[in-house]
Amino acid sequence: MPITAITGAASGIGAALSKQLRDAGHTVIGIDRAGSDVTADLSTVDGRQSAVEQVLAASNGVLDHVVLCAGLGVTAPNSGLIVAVNYFGVSELLDGLSEALSKGTNPSAVVVGSVASVQPGANELPMVEAMLSGDFEAAVASANDAANPSQAYAGSKYAVTAYVRRKVHDWAKMGVRVNVLAPGVVETPLYKASTEDPTYGEATKNFVAPLGRGSKPEEAANVIRFLLSDQASFIHGTVLFADGGMDAMIRPGKF
Repeated sequence: MPITAITGAASGIGAALSKQLRDAGHTVIGIDRAGSDVTADLSTVDGRQSAVEQVLAASNGVLDHVVLCAGLGVTAPNSGLIVAVNYFGVSELLDGLSEALSKGTNPSAVVVGSVASVQPGANELPMVEAMLSGDFEAAVASANDAANPSQAYAGSKYAVTAYVRRKVHDWAKMGVRVNVLAPGVVETPLYKASTEDPTYGEATKNFVAPLGRGSKPEEAANVIRFLLSDQASFIHGTVLFADGGMDAMIRPGKF
């Protein structure tokens, strides 16, 4: 019976995935701010460390899968929180749980990124360099100095994608695959809050994929289950866009 840890397990993609995996016989260790197996605030250093410690205790130090779904969008109270959760809530948990994963059976990890990671200029934001160098305070400060929260969101999703791709050799040596799911619009509470935001609501509602709709959380969960499975046994360090055609629409000549 696989043991799978999932952040953001109380809602959205994380909740859908948790249900699917439990129904498939997995032991799921859910992580969220409330309403889950492990209660932790991933926006803080102490919260992230506590999450790692609680998951290791609950799993007896052995994990088969880790999925990082937790994330904040443009409606977060400040941009620093977006960076704290979306980047450090991924990188520090993956680092902290990597040894437990290396002891699992056909172990793999999936990070939920975003089509926003390919937004022009996201890779050039000063906060990205701070994130990738592991400087939490500088990254948060840089995000809070940014012009708008959308930059922090795109920058954090770019940085976490780059983090995963830079780890392909280290994780392969441990026998662990790691990949990124890049969704577009997913009809979650986070997306609903974005559509109601007075600043970004209209733009969010007007950003429609060629398929003409957003995806359901269950659809994103289906893709994650594939990436975790033996069917994806030679997929490693890949960014899989499950975005209804958004990336192709925005960047038809790049892939």
